[in-house]
Amino acid sequence: MHSADLSPTFASSNSMPVVQTWNLGKTYRTGFWLNQKIESLKNCSLTIYRGETFGLLGPNGAGKTTLLKTLLGITRPTTGKAVILGKPIGDRTVKQQIGYLPENAYLYDFLTAWEFLEFIAGLFQISKRKQRQRIAELLDLVGLAQSTARQKKLKQYSKGMLQRVGMAQALINDPEIVFLDEPMSGLDPMGRYRMREIVLSLKQQGKTIFFNSHVLSDIEQICDRIAFLALGELICQGSLDELLGTSNAYQAVVSGGNSLTLDPWLTNLTQENNYWHGQLKVKPNQFVAHLDDVEAQLVSIHLARPSLEEFFMQQLRDRGIEVSR
Repeated sequence: MHSADLSPTFASSNSMPVVQTWNLGKTYRTGFWLNQKIESLKNCSLTIYRGETFGLLGPNGAGKTTLLKTLLGITRPTTGKAVILGKPIGDRTVKQQIGYLPENAYLYDFLTAWEFLEFIAGLFQISKRKQRQRIAELLDLVGLAQSTARQKKLKQYSKGMLQRVGMAQALINDPEIVFLDEPMSGLDPMGRYRMREIVLSLKQQGKTIFFNSHVLSDIEQICDRIAFLALGELICQGSLDELLGTSNAYQAVVSGGNSLTLDPWLTNLTQENNYWHGQLKVKPNQFVAHLDDVEAQLVSIHLARPSLEEFFMQQLRDRGIEVSR
């Protein structure tokens, strides 16, 4: 698939679109007299299928949050149209089936997590009996003890704990689609790991997830398909294999050894800073098993295709967007 191809594809032929946009655009007016226009989103057309985890990538200011808020009906599009679950964006019956975690969620400082989740459940008119069961399930999912959730005020929570409570409120109504806006923002490594595990558990449940981030490693680990947004324009979308290629060849970096001993195992052999680089002629496990024989040590091994970061940066350069070093 060519990197500029925007035609939607998904592995399962039985999957149905749950989110579709056609030439969606959003223009803001700024300035004292509102006489300046900023085009935050331009002609955005994409499709998200039932049960997939879809990642929207882009640098800060690319328009990711604008697109998400437009889909949620928080802001109205200037041009184009979109549907969620077959109904126009903003439809109230659709909102009952959506979960949303904003990047900077506002939670009530003087409520406990349990009280806050009860409040959100009440907005969805969930019965008291179901509330108790649902809140207990969600607290277990996000890794918060019920005793802590009942006793500790939210103002005493860390950033990571607040994100977990925010995730729980996004799932309180057992939504069909979950929209996550930079859910890893500001989290430490343990917090990011916990959040990834939560998203993966939702994926196993068959939830449709719209995952908005600029952290490429998170996208690469979690998403079925991805799309790149830059300066308000959707520049490509597809699976990682479609965008990066499906190379079965492996590239290895080793220290030690020499060209004669490594030549039977590696092709296109080069040396940089005392490290040998080459493409494997055999399967990775066979190569690793013989490293001692050639008196070499493995530094790294990876598929011989560009990384998501390399691909992303090249897409930006191709469009004349400055990439800082």
